[in-house]
Amino acid sequence: MITNLLKSPLGRFRIIAFLEGMSFLILLFIAMPLKYFANMPWAVKQVGMAHGVLFILYLVTVAHLMYAIKWSFVKAIIAVLASLVPFGTFILDARMLREETQDKK
Repeated sequence: MITNLLKSPLGRFRIIAFLEGMSFLILLFIAMPLKYFANMPWAVKQVGMAHGVLFILYLVTVAHLMYAIKWSFVKAIIAVLASLVPFGTFILDARMLREETQDKK
């Protein structure tokens, strides 16, 4: 399944969106509590760096989708806003899958 996703720009975006969403949730719900409640700031440094890299990669893939499959500016803005909300990338992915299956019918 993953090899099929890697073959298309939209599939690569979905993988990056998943990883970015997971890193955001780990940062919010694991690393931040460890920093403030257990006095372990190293978790925020490590996860924060990974999340930052994945967020930039997410933005690059959104820009690539605008070019490769002619995503509208509005759709790109919605994708960027989804990455700023916890669970937003997962909701976006579910909607994209729903649209994809409806288009095939």
